[in-house]
Amino acid sequence: TLGATMYLISACLAGQPVRYDGKSYVYEQIQQLIQLKQVITACPEVLAGLPIPRKPAEIAGGTGEDVLAGRAQVIDLDGVDVTQAFLEGAYKTLTLAQQHHVSTVVLKENSPSCGSRFIYDGTFSNQKVSAMGVTTALLRQHGFNVISEAAFFELLNPSD
Repeated sequence: TLGATMYLISACLAGQPVRYDGKSYVYEQIQQLIQLKQVITACPEVLAGLPIPRKPAEIAGGTGEDVLAGRAQVIDLDGVDVTQAFLEGAYKTLTLAQQHHVSTVVLKENSPSCGSRFIYDGTFSNQKVSAMGVTTALLRQHGFNVISEAAFFELLNPSD
């Protein structure tokens, strides 16, 4: 028989304090799915060995697809190029998604790794652009359905 739906969810959305600022989010519905063993969690940035907390980072000069293609970089607030770590984290997350045969990937909106509809524009001025982060772009290139936490909650709680 087919197993239950497996989700890969950003670790920060599952209550793990892995955000750049060391914070996390706790959502009851995600905790319930974790109890049902339907969730694997990942933080691409932590998988790549970046510390917690860490400097905020944004994609400079493009989108997640541009980073994958070598046309843009991920730069932290101090101006340090952290592109390699973001690429490494994206590929490690892809491997996890493939190994666990996940059906849906729920990643944190606005993140330079995980944004699926929006990321910050690279100027550290709190301006968002319509684009996706590095990990989302890679997972989508490999056929994974990647959605934001907002889209996920709409899916779980459809309003008529």
